[in-house]
Amino acid sequence: MNLKENTRRWLPKVRKMALSLPMALLAAMVLVGINETGHMRSQDAVELMAQGQATRTAVNTLLQSMLDAETGQRGYLLTGDESYLEPYDKAVGSVQTNLDRLRAQFMSSPADMQEFALLSRQISRKLAEMELSLRLRRQGNEDAWKFILHTDVGKEHMQAIRKHAQELIARSDVRVEQGKEQIEQSLMLSRIGIATVTAIGLLAFYMYLRQAQALQAVNQREQELLERERDRLEGLVRNRTATLTELATHLQDVREEERGHLARELHDELGALLTAAKLDVARLKSKIDATAPDVGERLKHLTETLNSGIALKRRIIEDLRPSSLANLGLTAAIEILTREFADRAGIEVETSLEAVKLPDAMQLTVYRMVQEALTNIGKYAQAKKVLVSVHGYPTHVAVQVRDDGVGFDPTTVRPTSHGLSGMRHRVEAAGGRLVLTSRPGEGTLLSAVLPLQRGTSDLPKIAGRTAG
Repeated sequence: MNLKENTRRWLPKVRKMALSLPMALLAAMVLVGINETGHMRSQDAVELMAQGQATRTAVNTLLQSMLDAETGQRGYLLTGDESYLEPYDKAVGSVQTNLDRLRAQFMSSPADMQEFALLSRQISRKLAEMELSLRLRRQGNEDAWKFILHTDVGKEHMQAIRKHAQELIARSDVRVEQGKEQIEQSLMLSRIGIATVTAIGLLAFYMYLRQAQALQAVNQREQELLERERDRLEGLVRNRTATLTELATHLQDVREEERGHLARELHDELGALLTAAKLDVARLKSKIDATAPDVGERLKHLTETLNSGIALKRRIIEDLRPSSLANLGLTAAIEILTREFADRAGIEVETSLEAVKLPDAMQLTVYRMVQEALTNIGKYAQAKKVLVSVHGYPTHVAVQVRDDGVGFDPTTVRPTSHGLSGMRHRVEAAGGRLVLTSRPGEGTLLSAVLPLQRGTSDLPKIAGRTAG
């Protein structure tokens, strides 16, 4: 029954939506058509106006060039100074350039081309008359060039040039006026079209609003359901993340405890056995004839083997639980760690360590971070130099490990890279922040900031500055 009622309620709204959609599409198509028509007409008008303006500019430039040429020619005739010929030659060259430009503009207009031909003929006559006067002046024929200068031939030529130029300018002004009228007509057509389309669009929009109001209520109910479900899922994710974080921290603590227990067992049990064996060898040396070659060599080899075993036992114990950290402090422990790494890996290690006061757990975090970073450098970095620094500040401690190795793209680090994930978890569990900066060929910088008090609000900013 409810389904039938909902169906009967929605059918009129669906019909209205089916009607409003074609109306909106029709209005959009009409608007696009009007806009394109007005755009093309306006573009043609603008081109027509630009052509008229260009004609006017070219004609005015041509007249100015003729005047400059005549001025230079007359200056030379009256004074005989060669400096007047420089503006004359420049103006004559400009005249020819403007004639070529005007000829290209009038190629599509026979009437303008005919008027331009008359103008070009008069200009040629004027230039010929000026060139003749200059030639006579250079030849020293004073009477001839003065006669030409005092006749009205040059004046008549310039009047004819102005007449034809004004005719071309008048025609260009007509084209400009035609372009203005065409633009006004296009604007009027656009106004009428936009008003019509606006009316159609308002009608379609009104019909659409009525249908959209019903859909809005349904969408709002669905949105509320989705938000409640999202909040529930986010709560589950937060709880699961907190549980996993606590589990990882617990496993890390258990691991360190097991390492400490194993280190103590190795130190006590294996150390006692190796020490007893070394004492027995020492007793045997005093009771056995060591001058025999085989016996002496065997005893020496056995002693060296026991010494190697004792050294291996110490190195394993230090890796499991560094005694230097508990006995000498963080600074000395890191110095020992870096010195042993430099000897073992053949890499130069430079340290810049400040004495800082940290809880035992945080000291172990810093030590493990530096240890893991050096291990990765020895395996992958192909570095020649490493810098390890620990600096204390009023609110935090900054730890950095920098190498000049091959580097890598941090975005390509696989999620299964447990070494980096373990370091980040250790630092974050201590309330700090770990930042990795690297580029291929530019080395790697591992930077961590640990607060002297948990919950320091400036840690992200500090980490960012340290990483830089």
